[in-house]
Parts: sequence; C-alpha cells; structure tokens
Amino acid sequence: RTMGDLASEMVHDVLTAYAARDPIMAREVIERDAKVDAFYDSIFRNLVSHMVENPSTISSAAQLLFVARNLERIGDHATNVAEMVHFAAVGSYPTDIER
Repeated sequence: RTMGDLASEMVHDVLTAYAARDPIMAREVIERDAKVDAFYDSIFRNLVSHMVENPSTISSAAQLLFVARNLERIGDHATNVAEMVHFAAVGSYPTDIER
C-alpha cells in the first residue's frame, strides 16, 4: 500500500509541477523515484523467497509481483514527465539527482 501511495503522490505532484512549470517540484518527484525502486526491489526479494518456501503461493505471489512492477513503472513514467517539466522550465535536464 505504501508503494502505491508513493507512486500516486508522484503522479499528482508531477501533474501539479507540469501545470505550474515548477522545476523544483519536478526535481522532488525525480528524487522520489529511488524510493519506489527500493520498494520494488524489497517486495521482489520477499515474494520470491516466499514462493520458494511455499510453492502453493506462487500464483498469488506472482500476481503481487505484477502489481509491484506496474507501480514501479508508474513511478518511472512520473519521473520521465518530471524530467520533461524540468527541461521545459529551465532548458536543461536535471543531472545532479541521485537515481
């Protein structure tokens, strides 16, 4: 749920940044992508371990992996839009953000 909330907030904030042509808010969205990626990595590791230990859960755990992957992609798309917003606002892509 936390990963979904974070991805949702990123989409909301990047749309706000787009409407305002706000490069600062766009950079904040870009910075949050690392958090979503970390959530995905953690969920992936935990679910794969769970599937190995409990083969009867493979089907449901695989579905959860698809959900997590799609939430991670939502974060990536929000980040891509944020990079475009930053470019539109200041004429350059952000280069000093740790991703």
